[in-house]
Amino acid sequence: MKFSKICIISVCLSTLLCFLGCGSIEPSHEYGVYIGANPEDLEDRDLPSTIVIDAQYYSSEEISSLQVDGHIVYTYLNIGSIENFRDYYSDYEDITLGTYENWEDEQWVDASQAKWQEFISAKADELMDKGVDGFFVDNCDVYYQYPTEEIFSGVSNILEDLKDKGGYVLINGGDSYVTEYYNRYYSLDAILDGVNQESVYTCIDWDNDSFGVNSDEDREYFSDYLNMVLDDNKDAYVLEYTNDSEVEEEAYNYASKMGYIPYISHSLELK
Repeated sequence: MKFSKICIISVCLSTLLCFLGCGSIEPSHEYGVYIGANPEDLEDRDLPSTIVIDAQYYSSEEISSLQVDGHIVYTYLNIGSIENFRDYYSDYEDITLGTYENWEDEQWVDASQAKWQEFISAKADELMDKGVDGFFVDNCDVYYQYPTEEIFSGVSNILEDLKDKGGYVLINGGDSYVTEYYNRYYSLDAILDGVNQESVYTCIDWDNDSFGVNSDEDREYFSDYLNMVLDDNKDAYVLEYTNDSEVEEEAYNYASKMGYIPYISHSLELK
């Protein structure tokens, strides 16, 4: 993910912490991201039509129940890094590349390695067998961190394999990789159906643990990226973070004007 340190701070740390337990704004739109939520967290919630969960922690019955209630269910899938709480972390620690900035429990992974590509493919099959409708693919940004031809090819192999499985492929972020792919091949058909971009209108100030409003420069950069995706007839989603009701309204209005599908969360926990 590419976040600028330049933003207008709207929420101090103490205010942010007060809202961590509040989760996300109750949805009035068609999209929501709940990758930090357990099945019980979503019970009796007024969920939008399309939701993103971490299906590794859901049973096939729980996923089916969400679909029976009318929801399209995508699952989180991390293809470019690995968290140390995953039970398979030790199997791939030897191909990690470095610590993920601002997330000390996470390491970038060498996506060019065959054993990692095989693992992701098998994990995706396992999740598809649970009945999910597609993938919310995180950390294609490994190519931004390590911009080599080997990493580019590795990420491409993984995404093409995911597309071949028949589910919807929604990439989170990935601007450097996706732009490079488009510049080479003039089409994104082989690797994705849509892109979700975090912090287009809003921003995260990691140094001060607070949310704010993005700079015009960064907003224009990410908007240009999403407009490229839209021009290729793919879907564009945005995930914004704020506790400020005025900023929330501004972010929704901006997304609507630009043709993006928005979700706004009060918390990085995404519950």
